[in-house]
Order: sequence, then C-alpha cells, then structure tokens
Amino acid sequence: MTRIVVFGAGGRAGRAVLAEAARRGWDVTAVVRDPGRHSGLGRAAVVAGDVTSADSVAALSAGHDAAVHAAASLAVPAAEFFPAAASALLTGLGSAGVPRLVAVGLASQLPDVTGTPLIDTPGYPSEYRDFMLGHGAGLTAFRRASTPVDWLVVAPAGDFDHGGTPSGGYRIVPGSASALITYADLAVAVADEIERPRHHRLLVGVEAAG
Repeated sequence: MTRIVVFGAGGRAGRAVLAEAARRGWDVTAVVRDPGRHSGLGRAAVVAGDVTSADSVAALSAGHDAAVHAAASLAVPAAEFFPAAASALLTGLGSAGVPRLVAVGLASQLPDVTGTPLIDTPGYPSEYRDFMLGHGAGLTAFRRASTPVDWLVVAPAGDFDHGGTPSGGYRIVPGSASALITYADLAVAVADEIERPRHHRLLVGVEAAG
C-alpha cells in the first residue's frame, strides 16, 4: 500500500488530495497545525506538525513513500513562509528517506505560450501579488536546493474552479488566465505523480480535461 504524508491537509487542496488518496486505498498521514480545528478528514491519521521545521517534517514523514505540500499561512508573510517550507521539506524528507515530494503551486509562476510568467503579463490580477511572489520565492528555493528528494510543483494553469463539476481528469498545459480546474481534478494530477512519476524537479500547469 502506498503511504503518503500531506502537509496542509486541512485546506481545500489538502482535503482534495486526502479524498483522492482514500479513493485509491492509500494510507495517509494528514499534517495540520492544530488537529482540534480540523474534522472530516476521513480515514487519515491526523497529526500536528510544522511544515517550516525540518525536524518536524522528518519525524512525521519517516516510513512514507511520498509527501504532498499543500500548506499555506496567513500568519507569516508569504515571502518568508514558502521558502522556509520548501527548505524544511527538502531537508526533512531527505533525512527521513522520503524520495518524492509533490507541491501545490500557483498559476502566477507558470509561463504562458510565449514563455512569459503569468504574473508578468499585462493585466494579470495584482490583488494578491505578495502571496504570488511568496509562492515564487518558494519555487526558487526548490530550484536552488541540492537535495536527494525528487520534487514537482503542480499548479492550476489558470485558476481554481470552485463551483464546477470535476471532470475526473486533467491536461498539462501552459499558463493561461482562462484555464480552470477543480480541486478534485488537481488532486488526481497530484496522485498520478506520486503513483507513476513522470515529471521531475519542474513546475507544471494543469487544467480540467473536460
């Protein structure tokens, strides 16, 4: 049986990954900051942990086949949180011998068909620019790390479709502000990259297949 540990399991992306893992019959450890604030996480073993602490990551990840990073924080500036999480994950997972990490990213860092990151394209929304830049700093930390961990960042190619019906699949595409994907379909992409990894140390964008 595949065993995975999901950091940020209480958020929308994390919960979708838990549901997809349960559908596949996987054994899951769900890591959240405060287990008392999270219910309805299914059959997963819910534990407290800190994704920005390499020691915490190592202790909670030991014995797992892969890890998922779906954590975010509004209590810490994004420019600090995401690089700290990336560094702690790669260090902790490496210490624990966990070979694969799939992280949930943002479309803002994806290149469009011209090769320009969406965040730098004319008219791209800037309301959450600090959060986007924080994700970018985390991606930079992944790319600069010397690590035995094979990592991948999977991002919606455009935005999350909060009210849509899952298609059950996805396509890998360049960044596009018009692309949409549900959390459930993104979770399928995350699980596929754990089950049969095809992309290594990259950022990829996905949209709904339907």
